[in-house]
Amino acid sequence: MTYTRASVASASKATIAILGPGGVGGLLAGALARAGDEVVVVARESTAHEIDSHGLRVRSVLLGDFVEHPRVVSELSEPVQTLIVATKATGLGAALQRISVQPALVVPLLNGIDHLVPLRERFGESVVAGTIRVEADRPEPGEVVHTSPFVYVEMASAQPTMRAPMEALAKTLTDAGIPAAVKDSEAQVMWSKLVRLNALACVSSAYDRLLGEIRSTPELYDDFKGAIEEASAVARAEGAEISAEQAIAEFDLAHETLGSSMQRDIAAGREPELDAIPGAVLRAGARHGIECPTIERLVAMIAKRAGVPAPA
Repeated sequence: MTYTRASVASASKATIAILGPGGVGGLLAGALARAGDEVVVVARESTAHEIDSHGLRVRSVLLGDFVEHPRVVSELSEPVQTLIVATKATGLGAALQRISVQPALVVPLLNGIDHLVPLRERFGESVVAGTIRVEADRPEPGEVVHTSPFVYVEMASAQPTMRAPMEALAKTLTDAGIPAAVKDSEAQVMWSKLVRLNALACVSSAYDRLLGEIRSTPELYDDFKGAIEEASAVARAEGAEISAEQAIAEFDLAHETLGSSMQRDIAAGREPELDAIPGAVLRAGARHGIECPTIERLVAMIAKRAGVPAPA
């Protein structure tokens, strides 16, 4: 089967399109398909063929193990109400070439914050701020492993007209087993995740240790708390009210085997999202004259370990 614009054009209209069936996108697509929602997955042709042939295979500590067969295409040219963008930041530009429609609602669930600018240049005010908190991976095309006992999606927009579409999507996701909520502040949504993700990604990747080992090793835990405190200061300068103490306390209650996608990417020989995660924090800090020495040191360690340049 060839996955082309022509084969898509004759298909029935899909309500929700998901660009990128990795750990995040695959989990959402599987959950939505299992709930009976109208969903189409947009993927590279090889991945599309794998999912079409063998289904989307999900193993989740929260949702259970199941296989779903959502419709999958390599290029999206049909109208959709919602587009969920769940690619890696490093692959966003290439992935967007697969989209030739203008959805009414675009929800990016990428790491970092800088992707909002190019997405809004492409899709305009239909792009809202979105985050997902989850630990999920894609070991092989068409396979998703969800290892965290939590998953949570948040959305916000400065445009009042986007409130109703976001609330409709939040209900759809929640009904499918993916808790979701609409918040009032874009900065709060984006930085609330980034402060926490940045600390976990940087320390777990610099030392190749999971959260339990980080908490039990004083020098690693000092770096972890320092990264949270520095990023929280940047977040406040960006208009978000982030409590470093609260963020640290939340991690004190998290499961010991919690790791980060950056840590897994390095282990698998994939390019880590250094620019999208700590790079975004450091650039925002520079805009406000806020120094982040702990984060800078951890980034240098990760870059050396992964054999990649440090973010500019």
